[in-house]
Amino acid sequence: MTTINRLVILTAVVAFFGCLVGVRPASAQAREARGTVTAVTTTTMTVKVGTQDMTFYIDGDTHLEVRRAAKQIQAAQPNAKPRVNDFFEAGNPVLVRYREENGRNHAIDVERVGSAGSANPSKLAEGKVTSVSASHVTVAADGRDMTFAITGDTDVLVKGASKATKAAGGGTPLTTFVHSGDVVSVSYKDAAGTMTASEIRVRVVNR
Repeated sequence: MTTINRLVILTAVVAFFGCLVGVRPASAQAREARGTVTAVTTTTMTVKVGTQDMTFYIDGDTHLEVRRAAKQIQAAQPNAKPRVNDFFEAGNPVLVRYREENGRNHAIDVERVGSAGSANPSKLAEGKVTSVSASHVTVAADGRDMTFAITGDTDVLVKGASKATKAAGGGTPLTTFVHSGDVVSVSYKDAAGTMTASEIRVRVVNR
C-alpha cells in the first residue's frame, strides 16, 4: 500500500487581492511554474524558470500566499491595500500557478517555496474529490473525472493541520488527509498516459 513519505503542512493561507471564499475552477490550460523571481512590480512578476524568463501578470483575482509576513504588513499599513511587491522580491523562490489569456500569463496563485525546484512546468487540475484510496485519487475537473496516481513523493498540503498530523506524515495513507467531497488542486505530470500527482493541496474540506 502506497503511503506519503513527504507531508508539507500548510498552517495558514492568507489571500489578498480579493477574499478567498471559494475555489475558482481552473481551465484546461492551467499550468504551474517554479523558479526564482528576477523582477517584480505592482502588476507583474518575472521568474527565471530553468533557462527561461517568464513574466506573469497580477491583478485583483490573483491569490498571494504569504503567511506570517501578511500580518506584519497589515499592522504597519492598516489602510493600505497590499501589493505583490510588498511580499516578494528578486531572489525569492516561488511557485506560480497560471493560465494563458490573450497571449499573456495570468497568475492565479503565487506562493513562496523553499527552493526553485524543477524547471519543468507541471499541469494543474482543480475540482472535487469523487473517490480516494491509498494509491489513487479521482477528481471531477473540467467536466470529467481525472484519476491521479499517488507515490511516496506526492506532497499533501492541508490547511490548518495540527502538529500531530505532521508527525504522522511519514507513513500515513492519503485517505487520512484527503476525503470524498474535498475541493483540491492537483499538480501532476502526464507521462505515457499516466497522470501522477506531485502535489495535492486541499482547498476546501468537506465537513
